[in-house]
Amino acid sequence: MEQLLHYVWKHKIFPLKELRTTTGLPVEVIDTGLQNSNSGPDFFNAKLKIDGTLWVGNVEVHQSSSDWMRHGHNHDKTYDSVIMHIITHADCEVHRSTGESIPQLQLVCPDHIQANYEQLHRSEVKPYCYSILSGLPKLAVHSWMSALQSERFEQKTALIRQRLQRTNQHWEDTFFMTLARNYGFGLNGDAFETWANLVSFRALDKHRDNLFQVEAIFFGQAGLLTEEEGDEYYLSLRKEYLYLKHKFSLNEMDASLWRFLRLRPGNFPHVRIAQLAYLYHSTCALLSKVVEAASMEQVKKLLLTQTSAYWEVHFIFSKPSPRRQKHLSEDSLNLILINTVVPFLYAYGLHKGDDKLCQRAGSYLELLKAENNHVIRLWQAAGIEVESAADSQAILQLQKEYCDKKDCLRCRFGYEYLKHK
Repeated sequence: MEQLLHYVWKHKIFPLKELRTTTGLPVEVIDTGLQNSNSGPDFFNAKLKIDGTLWVGNVEVHQSSSDWMRHGHNHDKTYDSVIMHIITHADCEVHRSTGESIPQLQLVCPDHIQANYEQLHRSEVKPYCYSILSGLPKLAVHSWMSALQSERFEQKTALIRQRLQRTNQHWEDTFFMTLARNYGFGLNGDAFETWANLVSFRALDKHRDNLFQVEAIFFGQAGLLTEEEGDEYYLSLRKEYLYLKHKFSLNEMDASLWRFLRLRPGNFPHVRIAQLAYLYHSTCALLSKVVEAASMEQVKKLLLTQTSAYWEVHFIFSKPSPRRQKHLSEDSLNLILINTVVPFLYAYGLHKGDDKLCQRAGSYLELLKAENNHVIRLWQAAGIEVESAADSQAILQLQKEYCDKKDCLRCRFGYEYLKHK
């Protein structure tokens, strides 16, 4: 399998004998190069000594020599920089587009690595490498977890930058859009982002001091004011939205995108939208205040919200319920901090060139308690310590980007599993 051959080359899992090309020239591997995940040769800037001469260039890996021609590399000048062709089966010679011959090195994946790899892919127990996790050195675990945390920061920063493009680089709007998405708490995340993309913030700002009008725009854009019948508050809100919709040429979303199944009433979209409306109405320049906050406790106070009086006795329109103030729970607030505030501080810190903001993002993760869900519990049961949100975020990154994709060859835990005998 070609992926395994990449792995063997990258980690220098070579036989205990002198390496030679298919034509018998001695080979010394000084540096296998930097693995390339994009188009072009598989490894960049490798350093090899071939028959005593130092070569610096790229390396291509295939199962068979003939794959070189099958992929058209013999006519592609991009591959003229290849100094070595790594193969399992040597069935022909290969050449650059200039006709010059390229040395080939025949490598075979060791039996125990092949067996371990197949075992990983057959396993139905999660995590697949559970059997070796409890015995890993703490330093190895810590190192990989730190790298995963950095990956997650980078991934979330990329998403924030995508939203920034949609808002013409307006950081406050982008912060609210990210906050809105995370008010969906997973199940309604996509719907909340769709909704936030439809909210006209400049139109909304003209009515920000009036909570009723903010609610009218928020609920109307959510597609939740389309029914012609309802209680007095609903009908007043609908009438106001229809006026504002015409005034600002607004277009609401499809209400069928909202999910209610298996949701507790406190998590209904109506309640979350009411909370966001109150927060938007009561706090201007929220991102600036979050950035200026001296502590995480101050940030929490900024994000604490409630609802208008109507929503204290309703979970949805026109159906009264026992009176209850609808604040964010402590767990929900922590999730907002983890998924909105922390990545935003990091992304904004990068934007401003302010290392202190980036460091604050990391310190908040260390202070926040770990998330508690089935993924985290699986890894804890397998022997991985999860003590803070920094750890749980690393585990979620590991599960999503490696385990779910069965990309064990890029995982450091997978590396430890594959090499054990």
